[in-house]
Amino acid sequence: MLVFTSGIPEIPDLTHPQELQAFGQNLLHWGRWLLWLFVGFGGVIAAIKYADRRDRAGWLNPIMVRYGRLLEGALHGLLVVAILVGGFFLCATLANRYHHWEQAKIEQIASSVAGFRVEQPAPRVRYEVEEPYISITYIDGKPTEVERQRQISRFLSPSGSDIAVTLNQVTDPATQRWIYQSDFTSRYQVTNTLDETREFFFEVPPPYGYTLLQDYRVERQGQPQEPVNQGEYSFPVQLASGESTEFEVSYQAQGAPRWVYSAGGRLLSQFKLTVLADFPNADFASGIVPSETSLEGKGTRFTWQFDQNVSVRNPFGVFTATQRIRQTGIFPRLLLLAPGIFLWWLLLLYLTVPMGLQDVAVAAAVFFACLLSLTYASRLFDAKLAWGLLLPIFLLFSVGLGGQHRRRWGVMLVTLSGAILPVVGMLVSYTGLTLGIAGLVSVGWLISRYYRAP
Repeated sequence: MLVFTSGIPEIPDLTHPQELQAFGQNLLHWGRWLLWLFVGFGGVIAAIKYADRRDRAGWLNPIMVRYGRLLEGALHGLLVVAILVGGFFLCATLANRYHHWEQAKIEQIASSVAGFRVEQPAPRVRYEVEEPYISITYIDGKPTEVERQRQISRFLSPSGSDIAVTLNQVTDPATQRWIYQSDFTSRYQVTNTLDETREFFFEVPPPYGYTLLQDYRVERQGQPQEPVNQGEYSFPVQLASGESTEFEVSYQAQGAPRWVYSAGGRLLSQFKLTVLADFPNADFASGIVPSETSLEGKGTRFTWQFDQNVSVRNPFGVFTATQRIRQTGIFPRLLLLAPGIFLWWLLLLYLTVPMGLQDVAVAAAVFFACLLSLTYASRLFDAKLAWGLLLPIFLLFSVGLGGQHRRRWGVMLVTLSGAILPVVGMLVSYTGLTLGIAGLVSVGWLISRYYRAP
């Protein structure tokens, strides 16, 4: 199975030239409006200063104070909007890049075991019988029924099967994928359960899906057997009623990293299959649980044994279990929600300490720098550990926001509840519980600050 990577739909990625060009065009378009806005503010300020020089009664002072507050609020709002827009495009780009990296990792692991399987079909014991049938022939223009004889094939299942397979896992130097080298040996007992002597054909084809097959041998009672026709793998044997014989089949094959045995839906009796996977991370395929599993050195031995009649529909055997990739998609989700987390943290800071334009810029720089570091550090080791290593830096820079020493504990508290815990909540399994705790801490701080008893 091949996995093709693709980005997150409808999410901008500034590493794409067409999206970067579209972003630049939109920036120029909105830049004209911002330019006119700044020109308008400058004209108003110039008019106020000119009127202030001629003001004798001082009636402009309250207006200038209110206008100054409005101007400061507008600058704060403009800076916050610029940070949110820039942060969104940055986080969206990182989310797409991280999504590509996760998908490439999954594709690399999946491609290491991708490909067909080596499938060994169960042998068949074929014999032919004559069966009458009626055909219609026209004689003198009249339809006439004529009884004829034809040969049809009937099949028996081996009365006993003892199969031993040894699998070694190597890397294909051409594709860098895993492949199996299998050593197959088996003994099949064939019994004539009919009430007369018959000529049977023991049919045991080689495995499907191999890339190399060598030393394929079929022996009866220690004597090499030759097929009826070359390439058909059909070996004749004549047995009296109730007589039994034994065939030995062996070969070495090389192929895909999955080896299975297929019964073709037929009944198996006195069946035993032992597969020694001489490598780690081996597991049984198709959900057919082995009768016995034991560790042997660095590998595992799987045994399927059915003493009575049993029908197995799906092929069963061994494959290489790749490492499980869990918690995929967590970081793209965190990155897409990061601007909202920053806005919540910034709102708590505004309600805790007086924030200047420089404080807002520092808070944004610290938040998104730590988030960028977390994104790339998580590729090397656990994300929760990486966030724990970044916490001292985050708190060190955020504790000085607002410039009021007596409110540093408040800044640390809102940083913990407004920024640190929400990020932790996106990284752990209990996301809702963690976000709920962060929200309760934030609301509790605001209540204690604004509704404190006089």
